[in-house]
Amino acid sequence: MSLGPMEITIILLVVLLLFGGKKLPELAKGLGKGIKEFKKAKQDVTEEINKVTENQD
Repeated sequence: MSLGPMEITIILLVVLLLFGGKKLPELAKGLGKGIKEFKKAKQDVTEEINKVTENQD
């Protein structure tokens, strides 16, 4: 199940209608921060797992 250009356009238009043009930058900023925090947490967990597995050898 992949999204084509038409589906993405429709989704973006619906989001624009729901939140308005002024709220979109705030939503995008919040989403960006959330993704950044998720990636950092993922990296921290990966590093911790690597440390534990290295110490067991």
